[in-house]
Amino acid sequence: MKVRRLGRTALQVSELCLGTMNFGPLTPRQESFDILGDAIAAGVNFIDTADQYGGRLGVGATESLLGEWLAEDRSRRDRIVLATKVHEPMSEDINDRGLSARHIQRACDASLKRLGVDHIDLYQMHHIDRAAPPEEIWQAMDRLIAQGKITYVGSSNFPGWAIAGFNEKAAASHRLGLVCEQSLYNLVERRAELEVIPACQAYGVGVIAWSPLAGGLLAGAPTEPNGRRAGEQASEGARAHAQRLADFAVLCAGLGRSPGVVAIAWLLHQPGVTAAIVGPRRRDQFASLLKASELVLEEAVLSRLDAIFPPCGPAPEAYAW
Repeated sequence: MKVRRLGRTALQVSELCLGTMNFGPLTPRQESFDILGDAIAAGVNFIDTADQYGGRLGVGATESLLGEWLAEDRSRRDRIVLATKVHEPMSEDINDRGLSARHIQRACDASLKRLGVDHIDLYQMHHIDRAAPPEEIWQAMDRLIAQGKITYVGSSNFPGWAIAGFNEKAAASHRLGLVCEQSLYNLVERRAELEVIPACQAYGVGVIAWSPLAGGLLAGAPTEPNGRRAGEQASEGARAHAQRLADFAVLCAGLGRSPGVVAIAWLLHQPGVTAAIVGPRRRDQFASLLKASELVLEEAVLSRLDAIFPPCGPAPEAYAW
């Protein structure tokens, strides 16, 4: 498994990041543990979760499951870069959500307890909170860093202007600032190329791509949807992109590779990308996608992929002149 620097930091992370959103509600406990073990054996050292993950089992369930896995063998903690997130509602309490300094402190303490660890390597803001001033957020993050509870701060689902603004505020106070942005990015959804990825490159922020298979569209067929709405969205996506997906399938067949492997390998060839998040539901899915780290795509193949799934183009030329 190849490793890359996390943004401009000296920290080395595997270019495939194991996403755990399915662990617990969709992937049974033992199979989740098996996937985690397979990841470590394959050289994956980057594991991502969030305080809200848990689905039908309730918020926090996935962090608790990870905590049980870590407790089985305490040496595992030192072998992984552990990332979690804060922002999403954790209860009906109006203050048990968002990015207020109060919630950040309390949410971090709760995550540490569920995970059974004394520190989190990467603490990410799960979404932008327009009501929270950056100064308040950085004050809370500084406190957590001083307490030894977190090491790095990242964002997720942030627009380019917020990435720039947060890092300018950080630089003014001689802070390290944001080190990575977890963004929706795949062959079907390339809007991150307009503003988000250029902002990340300008500030030395690593891009962690989530939904690399576009909800299963790029895996050759939609994955089992979680609920009726998700199933309808997957069907609509398949219809909207039918010709592109058919052309993509032909290209992958010519390469002798599965569509999912090619889609993730494409991400790993994109400028600014540190890692792609692989969020399997089953052990066999994870095993098959590990091959993406080994696949080198030639320029001719990358050009064909751009022809099938056209890039947005640079901003503002893509929407102005």
